Amino acid sequence: MKSFAEKYPMLVLLAVSVLMLFVHLGLVQTNIMEARNLITAREMVNDGHWIFTTMNGLPRYEKPPLPTWLTAIFMLIGGMQNMFVLRLPVVLVCVLLVYFFYKLVKRFQPENNQPLHASLILITSFYIFFSGRDNQWDIYTHAFMIAGIYFLYKVMNEPKNVFLNVILSSLFIGCSFLSKGPVSLYGLFLSFLIAYFIVYRQKAGKNLLLSLIVLAAGLAVGLSWPLYVKYFDPYAGTALSKQTQNWGNYEIKPFYYYWSFFTQSGLWTIPSFISLMYFYMRKRVNNVKVYTFSFLWTISSLLLLSFIPEKKVRYIMPVLIPLAMNTSFYIQYLMLSFKQITGRYEKAVVYFSFGLIALIGLAVPFVSFFLLKAKLGNYIGWYILLVVISFACSFVIIKGLKRKHFIQVFYAAVFFMCGIVATLIPISKIFYTNSNYFDAARLHGIEKKYNIQTYEGDNFVPEIIWSYGKPMLNISDNNSVKMPADTRFGLLVYPNKANELMHSFNNYSFKQLATVDLNEVPAESKQHNKRIVKNYYLVKRIE
Repeated sequence: MKSFAEKYPMLVLLAVSVLMLFVHLGLVQTNIMEARNLITAREMVNDGHWIFTTMNGLPRYEKPPLPTWLTAIFMLIGGMQNMFVLRLPVVLVCVLLVYFFYKLVKRFQPENNQPLHASLILITSFYIFFSGRDNQWDIYTHAFMIAGIYFLYKVMNEPKNVFLNVILSSLFIGCSFLSKGPVSLYGLFLSFLIAYFIVYRQKAGKNLLLSLIVLAAGLAVGLSWPLYVKYFDPYAGTALSKQTQNWGNYEIKPFYYYWSFFTQSGLWTIPSFISLMYFYMRKRVNNVKVYTFSFLWTISSLLLLSFIPEKKVRYIMPVLIPLAMNTSFYIQYLMLSFKQITGRYEKAVVYFSFGLIALIGLAVPFVSFFLLKAKLGNYIGWYILLVVISFACSFVIIKGLKRKHFIQVFYAAVFFMCGIVATLIPISKIFYTNSNYFDAARLHGIEKKYNIQTYEGDNFVPEIIWSYGKPMLNISDNNSVKMPADTRFGLLVYPNKANELMHSFNNYSFKQLATVDLNEVPAESKQHNKRIVKNYYLVKRIE
């Protein structure tokens, strides 16, 4: 008799995706990357800068506009204050990623419900669901690329609707390019082709030609915006060139920087590492050819990204997508063969990796209570739910390991991850106790009181500009400062820069009126960020 997950895999996948992405979506504070996207979207809506995009009133061509267009559309529908609504575009695109990933894996490995398991691993991988709740560019480009790869696979393997699939593949690849340039084209698409043509050599010539046609059409879509703005705005060429140059001279890290990439899968760190042991796994999987493909796709993506000098942790996301497929082979092996495993060390690895999850589940309620104690008063409901979910999932994992019923272990681990997201996010609000919190929007009241305009005194902080609600003119330009013509004005600046200005412009008086502090944690906390703290001065010209 088939289980519920076998009968309704898409329903299970949708339920887990909702729990991982939609729950408490508006609670987390806006970060620097998200703020940049939101500011640009706001200026699209308020100022009509839909093509020639701006940030804080200045041209912003470093990032393509598709994610910002989608965000701006939701702004028009739901306004600019509701962060839940403003993050819906990235959540829906992440759901799109999970859906097409499921469909793609199903094309390669249709049996044993493995496509569902691979997709559940994907959406519960730390950096995937983290990026799927944060409205910046990364998840968009990779989600659209997976959709493009799915339709490309259909182009190469299905004789029906070839023309339609070419159009859809090209369109999604173009959307990926319009989301973050060639990032996913290089890290995900190229690595897919490398793995695919190594493993599936049949009809390589025809499939390569079809791939080039799709790629050319996709680039035509993706390059439409940068070529247009470059033609009509000379500044665009400089901005786009600078962004490209960053690949070779910015955030330079060693070649091996990404080699701990499997740890970014969070819950699946140990299983994903085991799945990368090719000569161990190839003797234990039912379909060696597909496993070899997923392994090569993962490793190709890793190597391609490692060749680029510029490296950041979030750039590793393309590798995590094929890694989820690769990890599902190890999970599938345990589901089918756990009871037959006789090797002492092989069993020990399974007991350790998933027993550790059960141990964490048992420890989380006690550690939370020890750290929070009396502070739990207003969050006692969430804490009780955390205790129930943690203990229940740990119990099922331990029971499943004892009975060697691995499918129970797997699903308990998945829903433990869902429970952590659903309960710990609201409980984390306990630490948001900064009594000095001062939203930049409150500056408008001071401006009205003193009848002044506010200027920025040094490099602008995206979170502060987003909080302020509109562009703020900057008096600094290329290490030079030009004071406004106003006889008095408001100046938002870091304290050390204010001291420099006081000495350089001694014909102005400075009076501090407020301190903008967007930190939700107090100054003594290690998470307190000085970058989002600035003083606000009333500056008067001395006649």
